[in-house]
Amino acid sequence: MIDPHLLREDPEAVAETLARRGYRFDVVRWRELEERRKEYQIRMEALQSERKEASKAVGEAKKTGDEATAEERKGRAETINRELEEVSAAFEEVKAEQHQWLLDMPNLPDPEVPEGEDETANAEIRREGGRPEFGFEPADHADLGETLGILDAGTGAKLAGSRFTVLWGMGTRLCRALGQLMMDIHADEHGYTEVAPPALARGEILEGTGQLPKFEEDLFRTEADGLYLIPTAEVPLTNLHRDTIADSGELPARYVAWTACFRREAGSYGKDTRGMIRQHQFDKVELVQVVHPDQGLQAWEEIRGHAEVVLQRLEIPYRVVELCTGDLGFAARRTYDLEVWLPGQGAYREISSVSWCHDFQARRMQARFRNGEGKPRLAHTLNGSGVAIGRALVALLENFQQRQGSVVIPEALRPYMGYRNRIGVSRPQGGSPG
Repeated sequence: MIDPHLLREDPEAVAETLARRGYRFDVVRWRELEERRKEYQIRMEALQSERKEASKAVGEAKKTGDEATAEERKGRAETINRELEEVSAAFEEVKAEQHQWLLDMPNLPDPEVPEGEDETANAEIRREGGRPEFGFEPADHADLGETLGILDAGTGAKLAGSRFTVLWGMGTRLCRALGQLMMDIHADEHGYTEVAPPALARGEILEGTGQLPKFEEDLFRTEADGLYLIPTAEVPLTNLHRDTIADSGELPARYVAWTACFRREAGSYGKDTRGMIRQHQFDKVELVQVVHPDQGLQAWEEIRGHAEVVLQRLEIPYRVVELCTGDLGFAARRTYDLEVWLPGQGAYREISSVSWCHDFQARRMQARFRNGEGKPRLAHTLNGSGVAIGRALVALLENFQQRQGSVVIPEALRPYMGYRNRIGVSRPQGGSPG
């Protein structure tokens, strides 16, 4: 969340900055709440002082044997207590309302973030890899996967409804190979610690990273236990530092996890219903870093580079864009997107978002470290997909498709695929309808 001190010192400046990302902050209402909070706080402190003096006076009267005076002052102390309870309750009510505002308020965009209302204003930084040239009309991954007998949306819908896909045979193995390649790169080459976190999390854990309360409609929740299926491993990985104070030598902390992710996609009704671009359940390799504030910008660039290595090994053409103010995620201060080229769609599509959250998440979850003077300070948190496995599969199928319908396997994946060099048209055992 945003530093409350900024709001108290200069709410107009905060409102102006938030307006860059299309968020309207009601300064007048905030000032009203802040004035009430101050009034209640001053009155509470005065009453606490009066209560202390009244209690002292009761004791002194009893020492002198003046019971009448003692009873009178005892009555005054009880009156003060009742008023203090009322003022304290009002104070907590105002604080709770302010806290809810803070929970609903997005992060402040960095001054370097490009201005813009939506994704059309995102700034392309560069493109990498040559787009494949076909002597035929390239198919999209949904048709390719059905022809190859490896992607089966029909059976997925039968089992769980729309936006679910069953993988068969070599499709399953290809996803396993992609995930293993990514984990090996990030753990062995980039120095991340592998973590296998729970796929369920408590509400306060999702509040810590910013999914709650604002995006509850996008989450799957278990009614019996009140737990949420994680929408990304960013949630448990970042919360490893919840309510902790790390020694400065323990930072940076780097974590990588390969998990299933679950999203309702409530705000994307009717979008990408075909194929595996936007699923309710998908696998993703996630990178998280918790760093000293001085290392935030450097770590952001570093994670982007780590995600790019995966795409380079897979020989998939992609581009790097920086998101504009209007397209930033809720918790992000700055974000890079890596977008892969999909010949079947004739467009670049996002496969990784790399976000620097500054101290926004750390303040929500109280993730701190001790500075050189031994004093606790908020850390900076960063996250990025390293990368989304399903979308990597989509990009691989579309970019490496051949005229006869087979798909060439990139060289980096072949050791994980039994040294096969392509996937040909076949039917899985068990008779997939796809």
